[in-house]
Amino acid sequence: MTHPYRSHHCGALSASEVGQSVRLSGWIHRKRDHGGLLFVDLRDHYGITQIVADEDSPALKMLDLLRVESVVTIDGEVKARSESTANPNLATGQIEIYARGAVVQSRADELPMPVAGEQDYPEDIRLKYRFLDLRREKVHANMVLRSKVISSLRQRMTEQGFMEIQTPILTASSPEGARDYLVPSRVHPGKFYALPQAPQMFKQLLMVAGFDRYFQIAPCFRDEDARADRSPGEFYQLDFEMGFVTQDDVFNAIEPVLSGVFEEFSNGKSVTPAGLFPRIPFAEAMLKYGSDKPDLRNPLLISDVTAHFTASGFGLFEKIIGGGGKVRAIPAPATADKSRKFFDDMNDWARSEGHAGLGYVTRKAGEFGGPIAKNHGPENMEKIYTELGLGPDDGLFFAAGKELQAAKLAGAARTRVGEELALIEQGCFKFCWVVDFPMFEYDEDAKKIDFSHNPFSMPQGELEALDTMDPLEIKAWQYDIVCNGVELSSGAIRNHRPDIMYKAFEIAGYSQEDVDANFSGMINAFKFGAPPHGGSAPGVDRIVMLIAEEPNLREVVVFPMNQKAEDLMMNAPSAVSAKQLRELHLRIVEPQKQ
Repeated sequence: MTHPYRSHHCGALSASEVGQSVRLSGWIHRKRDHGGLLFVDLRDHYGITQIVADEDSPALKMLDLLRVESVVTIDGEVKARSESTANPNLATGQIEIYARGAVVQSRADELPMPVAGEQDYPEDIRLKYRFLDLRREKVHANMVLRSKVISSLRQRMTEQGFMEIQTPILTASSPEGARDYLVPSRVHPGKFYALPQAPQMFKQLLMVAGFDRYFQIAPCFRDEDARADRSPGEFYQLDFEMGFVTQDDVFNAIEPVLSGVFEEFSNGKSVTPAGLFPRIPFAEAMLKYGSDKPDLRNPLLISDVTAHFTASGFGLFEKIIGGGGKVRAIPAPATADKSRKFFDDMNDWARSEGHAGLGYVTRKAGEFGGPIAKNHGPENMEKIYTELGLGPDDGLFFAAGKELQAAKLAGAARTRVGEELALIEQGCFKFCWVVDFPMFEYDEDAKKIDFSHNPFSMPQGELEALDTMDPLEIKAWQYDIVCNGVELSSGAIRNHRPDIMYKAFEIAGYSQEDVDANFSGMINAFKFGAPPHGGSAPGVDRIVMLIAEEPNLREVVVFPMNQKAEDLMMNAPSAVSAKQLRELHLRIVEPQKQ
């Protein structure tokens, strides 16, 4: 053996190598002392191999003294395990290595957290010692999965004729969107670069430059609060843009990529086939699912029953409707065997979420129960049940309030009822598009019309729509990709014409001078011939999170920050020296104490 560290890795050996002399290197994963007979599980990136040392082995004393997670090189002979001691759960479970010698490469101190086993451990310890956490089987496997998913995405995009292009990391600050991370310039005192929230401007400029099909696995930086489905600080997305395309062209390009990569790594779970992603208009999504991120695994559908309560005996709903509110109904099928506590608990849950409450009607063998049914009357309740196609043992929940408030409560209740009644389909990935987003919305605080989502989307109907339609009725060529209730990305057919862009911003209260000042790079480029173009940017972290069936993005990001956007391992953000501040022409102004 000529290599100083290994002839094989720790997942390679099988019964076919019995009798061979081998050299393995890795970490001591576990030790089991059977009194003069020591078993060591040796682990590397590829797997685990059992090492055996008895009293005749010169390696016994050394291995016995080492702590777990010490790094060693073992020379030994491959031996077959007996049928009774073979481990079918291990790739190398048919063999073991009799240790003839051992070399210590690195001794481990006492561990701050265990590596062997998958027990929960406090997040702050896991993040501070992430290099140890990454040795754990499940977390390590997630990072391998992430690498494979990204490789597959890249290959699938290339096969579709997309060109991978890297866009700048140091760029200009944008007045729109989330907060920028700013980078002071040493050579331009008082001026700052910004880390890109997304490569949006650059990828559109690439279309103006004529590259036609661009993509990259793009890092994005946003100084915003963390959520379970959003990494604080930075995240990655499959960013892509296409020239001379309609919305259908964008959908036809990305559906095979997403469907294909989910099928590749889903371990047999069903995946919505490419070409069959349902398209749900935004208004319909908010009505039927109470969310613009509908989870199609849940069979429950929300209905608007406002008309049934305009002249009802139930005064609370009448009052809400009289003030312009809505009443939405969420079915609770086959709940005749549920006690009143089930329904009361749902009401308590709604209040704990900050809502006024969740009304309900019970029904058993056709008999209605609860105060709403009592006041509304059995005949009127029967009309609602007939309209909604509900049976004699189905309950019903009600969310009432202003339209958006009622929709959000109904959507959250739909999810909770689906979970409580075990109605959520398992073992599947269900995709959909949410389309036809409103271009504008009314800002109650500012008392003005503003963009509802993306100001750079092309309005449906283009300039004619902006000139002739009620702004609140205009739809945008804008869309979201959703999988199992998780938004993977937003996208749009872009507004590539300066005249339409100026008009759209004018409706939202911005002058031509405002547009020229804030978006000069893009608006100037459009004045020199811009193709119709569009794209999207599915979140890589979220894709891997779904495939790995992890509830939190931190489980699929190699070195994540905590909820406060702190890197506990590298102690970032950190203070810098006075010398560095002087070079950057900066002075720290401490916030005033309250």
